[in-house]
Amino acid sequence: MADPIAAPHRSAANLFSDPLDSHPLWFKPALFLLTEFDSESYISDLRTFVPFDTLRSELQSYLASLNHELIDLINRDYADFVNLSTKLVDVDSAVVRMRAPLVELREKIEQFRGSVQDSLVALTNGLNQRLEAAEAREVLELLLDTFHVVSKVEKLIKELPSVPADWSNGDVNLAEKNSVSNGTSLQHAENGTNLRDTQSMLLERIASEMNRLKFYIAHAKNLPFIENMEKRIQGASLLLDASLGHCFVDGLEHRDANAIYNCLRAYAAIDNTRSAEELFRMTIVAPLIQKIIPHGTSGAATRPSGDDLENDYKQIKTCIENDCKFLLEISFEENSGLHVFDFLANSILKEVLSAIQKGKPGAFSPGRPTEFLKNYKSSLKFLAHLEGYCPSRSAVSKFRAEAVYIDFMKQWNLGVYFSLRFQEIAGALDSILVETNLLPVHNVPSGQGNSPDLTLKQSVTLLECLESCWREDAIVLSCADKFLRLSLQLLSRYSSWLSSGLTAHKMGQTGSKSGSEWATAAVPDDFIYIIHDTDRLYKVVCGDFLGHVLKLLSSCPADVLDLVKQSLLQGGKLLNDLVPQVINTIVEALVEKSAAELAQLKGITATYRMTNKPLPVRHSPYVAGVLRPLRAFLEGERATKYLTRDAINEVLLNAATEITGRYYEQASNVVSVTRKMETSLQRIRQGAQRRGGASSDVSDHNVSDTDKICMQIFLDIQEYGRNLAALGVDVSNIEAYRSLWECVAPPERKSVIDL
Repeated sequence: MADPIAAPHRSAANLFSDPLDSHPLWFKPALFLLTEFDSESYISDLRTFVPFDTLRSELQSYLASLNHELIDLINRDYADFVNLSTKLVDVDSAVVRMRAPLVELREKIEQFRGSVQDSLVALTNGLNQRLEAAEAREVLELLLDTFHVVSKVEKLIKELPSVPADWSNGDVNLAEKNSVSNGTSLQHAENGTNLRDTQSMLLERIASEMNRLKFYIAHAKNLPFIENMEKRIQGASLLLDASLGHCFVDGLEHRDANAIYNCLRAYAAIDNTRSAEELFRMTIVAPLIQKIIPHGTSGAATRPSGDDLENDYKQIKTCIENDCKFLLEISFEENSGLHVFDFLANSILKEVLSAIQKGKPGAFSPGRPTEFLKNYKSSLKFLAHLEGYCPSRSAVSKFRAEAVYIDFMKQWNLGVYFSLRFQEIAGALDSILVETNLLPVHNVPSGQGNSPDLTLKQSVTLLECLESCWREDAIVLSCADKFLRLSLQLLSRYSSWLSSGLTAHKMGQTGSKSGSEWATAAVPDDFIYIIHDTDRLYKVVCGDFLGHVLKLLSSCPADVLDLVKQSLLQGGKLLNDLVPQVINTIVEALVEKSAAELAQLKGITATYRMTNKPLPVRHSPYVAGVLRPLRAFLEGERATKYLTRDAINEVLLNAATEITGRYYEQASNVVSVTRKMETSLQRIRQGAQRRGGASSDVSDHNVSDTDKICMQIFLDIQEYGRNLAALGVDVSNIEAYRSLWECVAPPERKSVIDL
């Protein structure tokens, strides 16, 4: 039965009154003992529903109860506190009595600890000896296995010579051979089994044993026993290689699929794939390639002229199909374990590369770009043909990763090829752009040739250079970014040539830098060719040329094609942006010629100043010559033939506006000076009349010189306006003409322009 739980001690006051710990439900003293208790948050939480006075009184009551409990606790244990000193008598002797058994216990523990330590050392030594014995036994077993494998390999190799070496007639009856130890061969011979298959199977078995032997040697190297057996192992390895090579070559010559398969498995087992690939190259591939691409001293006399490879590749493809395909099919057979071989790269491609390097080294030379590119593209097609024999994408990737493939691709120095093409194409354009004159194209009918009705040799050369970048006999897709950059550089070079020429013409620089001399001596009619050609070039570059480039690069991603398109459109825009500059140059030249005729306007002042000439009734003779340069330009053969209607209208409107502006400047200046002078004369005259007392009524009714001059200019601008209207210009739309009309027209005619 469990002991009864002792009731908590209660004082006499608590027995006959309310308990001191009776508190409201909201007051929980246990919260004060929590480590995260916060007095401020506690009070703020209670104040929402408990008055502050009530809370304070409750806390004071709780404090009083705590003090009361503390006093009770002290009174209850007071006797123990007082008697504490009397109970602590003879403490030292008690400590001595307790120390003796503790020391004895420590000594026993130390003795036990030492015995355990000795046992542990003995156990560890025993385990180490057992481990050493196990390792020694393992090494011994390994050496024994090595010895047995070497002996077994030697025994199997000794059986090989008993197999007939000459299998030119197929199966051979073993009864004609004196063999004692070859029971397996005898059984196969009795069953009519092919002797090549028998030996290839035996070689595969030997190869597997040699693979085991290599494993043992790798784990037991540097041991004297292995070093002593090294000569035997090397001898067995050499005999295996020789026998395996002979069997493999014989299988290739007779196209014995089973023998070849077994030999390849043997080569794979001993990790000697290179020997098989090299034997196939020397035995089968090399003689075939030697006939197609003779090289060396024996083939020097029969070596064909030229370095063209296209026909050679065609013959090589035929030979591969007829004489090499059978081995490729065996090596690529699924789940055969022969994927470690790469006869395409290390046998066929290696021999082809060697033959080209020795027999036709010029095929790799980029010094003749056209022949080089032809051979390069033929080589790419040949590589694609070889990749067609690969059964999977992983096989293609493995083929491309081979060192021979990489070396073959390195033979084609595309960087030098592009440099030569760059010099050829860019040099052709530069040589024509440094000419000191524009060179018109003569005797080229419209629509014929490569140029779409271009008129200047400079423009024709630019288009030919652009097309040369993307011709089939020039472009290399792997260098497409470089040819695109070259195309943009050609467009930029032509644009800068035009821009610098226009600047030189505007500045009138006679000693301008090379390439701009043509512009200083050019006449307005010469710039017609430039407007025509830039417009044609812009349409071609942004049309047919762009389509041709995008077609060649159709295999590229869409974002790349978009960048190419934007680049060429930007290059074409460089040409199109030059047309307004050329038109402005033409307009400036025409305006200067017309300004020379407008200089005669100043003679009107001398004609009517201080003279008695009557009011003019017809225009001045110079007016007919003001628009003569513009009319001659627009009606000329070049403008009517090569300028579009929009270009003609732009030249006409710009020139008319500029000439009219010059006309207004000079006319307004003449009228202003005349009126100022007349005002001064009238003041002088009126002052003299006041001093003389004469009347001025007579002079007020006379027509002034200013009126005559304004009337003459008015008649002139009427004729000028009619001439502009005859050219198709609405003078009312020219602000300078409206200002000119308001400046010289009679008051009653200022409001309406009437020609």
